[in-house]
Amino acid sequence: MRIATWNVNSVRQRADHLAAWLTEASPDICCLQELKCTEETFPRLEIEALGYNIELLGQKTFNGVAILSKYRIDHVTRGLPGDESDEQARFIEVEISTAKGALRVASIYAPNGNPIGTEKFPYKIGFLDRLIARAKTHLANEENFVFAGDYNIIPMPEDAAIPSQWVNDALFQPESRAKWRELLSLGLTDAIRTTTGDTNLYTFWDYQAGAWQKNNGIRIDHLLLSPNCADKLISTAIDKHVRGWEKPSDHVPVRIDVEL
Repeated sequence: MRIATWNVNSVRQRADHLAAWLTEASPDICCLQELKCTEETFPRLEIEALGYNIELLGQKTFNGVAILSKYRIDHVTRGLPGDESDEQARFIEVEISTAKGALRVASIYAPNGNPIGTEKFPYKIGFLDRLIARAKTHLANEENFVFAGDYNIIPMPEDAAIPSQWVNDALFQPESRAKWRELLSLGLTDAIRTTTGDTNLYTFWDYQAGAWQKNNGIRIDHLLLSPNCADKLISTAIDKHVRGWEKPSDHVPVRIDVEL
């Protein structure tokens, strides 16, 4: 089974890119973030024509998450539990049936958190606390799950081409990285890092200052696997070439193959 995540940065603007990449990579499940559209304006027909079931949580102009699945979707959770006042479309989770039992997959668009001195940073940390609580619930039930998405966290200095550029950014703050370590300490596996120690593995290049041309990137798009899923991990890939397409997203797809 191939599971992927991609922050498309406006799905309507990148609909052709999305269709081309889905045809090329053929993921069984694809988590999308930053749709920037409502359910009504999502390019549903084009994606369904490629053989995908679609569940999404949209929001006009901002945020938005979706899960595309070649498998039947049995159950959907829209919104990250723990804060009923949170109206931002940043979390959707589905349950599907596989030959080896149920699998949960979540598409996550964690808050950026900038500027640090505003309410945006505590919101980021609170969201990550709720995500940790969600992971604990699934682990307690011994469920197979994959938490995939744009975490807006640079876990380690080697996950940035120039770490010094990010020391004052919410993505690289000690509090943000501590929440990442807390997720891993639960027993979750960072799929990319468990398969390679290579540097220059980035998933985001800013549109400014020639970041793509200089390979000045960061790794902020992650797939975290529950212990049972991690045991079945076969391979990982970052489809960097997609960033070189015309009018691309500033993120690229990340994918894994697991034996499910």
